Amino acid sequence: MLFTEALKLALQSLWANKMRTILTLLGMVIGVASVIMVVTLTNGAKAFVTTKINTYGASVVTVSKMPQTFITVEEYLDFQKRKDVTYDDYRAILDECHSCVSVGASRSATGKVVYQTKSTTDTTVRGWTWTMPALSNMNIDSGRSFTEVEDEHSTHVAIVGCDIVDNVLGYGDPLGKEIRVDGAPFTVIGVGECQGKMMGQSMDNWVAIPLTAFLHGYGAQGSLSIFADAGGGGEVIDAVSDELRVIMRGRRHLAPGTPDTFNVDTSATFQNMLSKVLNNFGAVVAAIAAVSLVIGGIVIMNIMLVSVTERTREIGIRKALGARRKDILLQFLIESGTMSLAGGLIGVFAGIAVAKLITLAISFPSVVALWSILVGLFVATAVGLFFGVYPAYKAAELDPIVALRSEL
Repeated sequence: MLFTEALKLALQSLWANKMRTILTLLGMVIGVASVIMVVTLTNGAKAFVTTKINTYGASVVTVSKMPQTFITVEEYLDFQKRKDVTYDDYRAILDECHSCVSVGASRSATGKVVYQTKSTTDTTVRGWTWTMPALSNMNIDSGRSFTEVEDEHSTHVAIVGCDIVDNVLGYGDPLGKEIRVDGAPFTVIGVGECQGKMMGQSMDNWVAIPLTAFLHGYGAQGSLSIFADAGGGGEVIDAVSDELRVIMRGRRHLAPGTPDTFNVDTSATFQNMLSKVLNNFGAVVAAIAAVSLVIGGIVIMNIMLVSVTERTREIGIRKALGARRKDILLQFLIESGTMSLAGGLIGVFAGIAVAKLITLAISFPSVVALWSILVGLFVATAVGLFFGVYPAYKAAELDPIVALRSEL
């Protein structure tokens, strides 16, 4: 039998039992759609977080009180017991880190921004040294950044995000306008580049002021994050990390062999941790999807067995007319493979559609990976063929005489 003829017969059989075919495909559709959706969202999350990590540059080393991620509540409580990273630590690193190309520090709080009759209550107030805009690769759409003199003298100037311009400052040139940040007056000197939304939350609702002015207004209690640009990669980053660790250990009088009471991290550290978390999450979802695919395969096998029973006389007639065992085997294998491939195709489109709907609903990033589509289709087809072997074999082994007499 020609492959095209077997495919035509398989499609005719599936079309003749449309409702049964649709119900049979549900398990396969759900399994493939789950895999595609999770891979699409995971790739989007990886791309987004990697981009945000790299906003500080691949050569930037971070000194902080505690790591950005932790596993248990006990770890968090232990990290909270550490001493804060202070402004004096920043000044020490600035003076003593000879390998650092540039050093900056930041601290943030949530505050209220007021201009005339308009205000916000959930704005992120960033205390930045004058080097931070460059270290964070933040583009200034209009105006300028801080100067070193403004940073040293706690000048009341501010850089604002797009949301502040659109929702608070209103029409006209925002530069030169005086806003109140938690009651303190600041003159707007720059507007940052618009960043959009993430998980439904705006990334442009912020105000940046000189760190010294921030400390005067919000107090010295609280830990800073210090950023040092190594100016290179690989060994250079390692050398800067070691120098920063020596400076911080010396300031805290830590004895040799005593664990660090601070964290020194690079962008590679965050990326590796992110990859582990997302890969573990993907593995769990893939296992759940695999169960769904197996159930879908079992359903296909069950329906194919029913189909063999219903078409026993047809099989007997075809064998009587000269059909060989491999022709019958091929016909039913193609039928199960076609059914599972159709389920895989529907699952691919459904998974991508759901991922994009999530992106539209909560601005969660999604990136469609071609390899995930190909793997999804291959696995779906393979599952259908695997679970279709037994029904196909059973059909091929039918005795033509017995088959012809079955409905007499």
